[in-house]
Amino acid sequence: MARFERRGFGDRDRSYGPGVDLPKPVNVGEEYDVEISEVGSRGDGIARVKNFVVFVNGAKQGEKLKIKIKDVRNRFAIGEKVGGESEAAEESVAEEKTETETEKTSETETEKASDDEDEDEESEEEEEEKSEA
Repeated sequence: MARFERRGFGDRDRSYGPGVDLPKPVNVGEEYDVEISEVGSRGDGIARVKNFVVFVNGAKQGEKLKIKIKDVRNRFAIGEKVGGESEAAEESVAEEKTETETEKTSETETEKASDDEDEDEESEEEEEEKSEA
């Protein structure tokens, strides 16, 4: 192999010769659920599908999302977010809503308890007034 020969994805056998494209694990138009593992030098999120690099514009590290492949090159692919949120993101949003509803419920219960205490105090005052009269 030449000293400065560029290699594409996967191990290439000399029998292929230079410039032969090997099959990639992703295809244009396919959708994948991925996690952004890194951020590239230009700010794009980097995901991996079967160890093949996919750049996703506007994605942040640690984000789990669904992507659609827009372009496949020799050593990487370019994808874009699909539908804004993936199932994993929707689940986290649902969990946040559940937590918020739980907090509201506990606040309502606390308000009811304090209202009951106020009523108890008022009835005690009324009883004292009646007993004095």
